[in-house]
Amino acid sequence: MSAERVPVLMYHRVGDAHNDWEHKYCVSPQRFAEHMQILARAGWQAVSIGDFFAWLDGRVELPEQSFLLTFDDGFLGVHEHAAPVLASLGWPATVFLVSQLIGQRDAWCETQNPSGITYPLMDVSHIRELRAQGFSLHSHTRSHADLPTLDDSELHSQLAGARDDLQILLGAAVDYLAYPYGHYDDRVLHATQAAGYRAAFSVQAGFNRRGIDRFRLRRLDVFGTDSAAALRRKITLGSNDGSLIHTAFYAAKRVLARLGFEHN
Repeated sequence: MSAERVPVLMYHRVGDAHNDWEHKYCVSPQRFAEHMQILARAGWQAVSIGDFFAWLDGRVELPEQSFLLTFDDGFLGVHEHAAPVLASLGWPATVFLVSQLIGQRDAWCETQNPSGITYPLMDVSHIRELRAQGFSLHSHTRSHADLPTLDDSELHSQLAGARDDLQILLGAAVDYLAYPYGHYDDRVLHATQAAGYRAAFSVQAGFNRRGIDRFRLRRLDVFGTDSAAALRRKITLGSNDGSLIHTAFYAAKRVLARLGFEHN
């Protein structure tokens, strides 16, 4: 059967977490491998971002249980830990890079992480190796800025400037953006279009269907605390809640719907 809806998974850092705050955004290498293995065993298949957009545009069909795998920020752990797992499965992925921090550290987390610790981001050599493996690289702005808080000039620099930075670095088109923190408003959306992006990814949970607004694409947030079973429930339900209670409630709603009962 052909896919009627395609989920997008959003990861950040793959590595070791050192406090509760980090556990939300950091998935251990072992757990990441477990995540990918359970999806593969359940019949899920990662697709490239090119195939995802070709499907959205109605130019190709994708198999049911296709999904897009994304990583925000460009942490070194994606190269060290995630890439070998994906290579073993033959799966592609997309990384959204912070263009002016390549080869540096996640400076935006200095004030957000309670410990003040920052972590290394991939350098150019790592990025080139991922491209050779089949990864796609796109934009996460120049410095991971909170876009709605910027004036028009800085907003343009963060969006168009990052696109220019990355196209020069990669020698390839950079058509897609992931909004830092998932924050955007109408002004940001219009500026993203004006900067030449073809689409942008939010952090709103849910599935993507062909009629979706290309600048409000949905993603499922994968937490470091998500077991492999919880991730499988999330991707099946299109929800950030992978609990057994939520799954049971969802199943009950489906049964009631099939029986012709409304649920308010």
